[in-house]
Amino acid sequence: MNDKVFSKPIKKQFEFDEEVAAVFDDMLNRSVPFYEQSQEMTKFFALKALDNGGIMYDLGCSTASLLISIAKQLSSARLVGLDNSDAMLEQARKKAHAFNVDIELLNADILEYDYEQADVFVSSYTLQFIRPLVREELVKKIADALKKDGVFIFSEKVISHHPKLNKDLIEHYYDFKKKQGYSEFEISQKREALENVLVPYSEDENIKMAKNAGFSHCEVVFRWANFATFIAIK
Repeated sequence: MNDKVFSKPIKKQFEFDEEVAAVFDDMLNRSVPFYEQSQEMTKFFALKALDNGGIMYDLGCSTASLLISIAKQLSSARLVGLDNSDAMLEQARKKAHAFNVDIELLNADILEYDYEQADVFVSSYTLQFIRPLVREELVKKIADALKKDGVFIFSEKVISHHPKLNKDLIEHYYDFKKKQGYSEFEISQKREALENVLVPYSEDENIKMAKNAGFSHCEVVFRWANFATFIAIK
């Protein structure tokens, strides 16, 4: 289904409700540059870490596209998707059933969930929706739950602390969205809905956060303008 969520005047801040869940896959592919490629890279590193089985958590799994893709290639691992949106999980369960894959989908608060020792954590554009102070606590919790040499693969919208460069990066991104068929009105409506809901860090701030949480290494493995995929190693 095509994303038309912001083609009408907004009445509330952005949330992952039924309306968004119904079009979320289209929204991602048209709103996040090279989303498919970054997810393929995330899958590659996840599969490497799960080569001998183990546990993977997808935090804010939304419609579970990544987990389903991994499950289709790997049957020996336990794949767990956590999300706090019933609407998203409903879409995820329908897709998992259609593809006949064995994944666990749970409605849970990723800040409070009691994680088992895992090999992989994934967070695709989820951390940016968590308040900064709590965000750093979550990354510490992820590091503590990972086995030695386990990996945390996360994708985030990023900012530049150089004012002009940051402005130009945003302009370039909006040009991308226009090419995907979004109107100026839709772009401005979504920007307003996300204000104070999505709080991005810079590339350096994300890396520093991961290292402060206990990861031995963290670097960017994919970046397009103000979107980046990181891998942090325990």
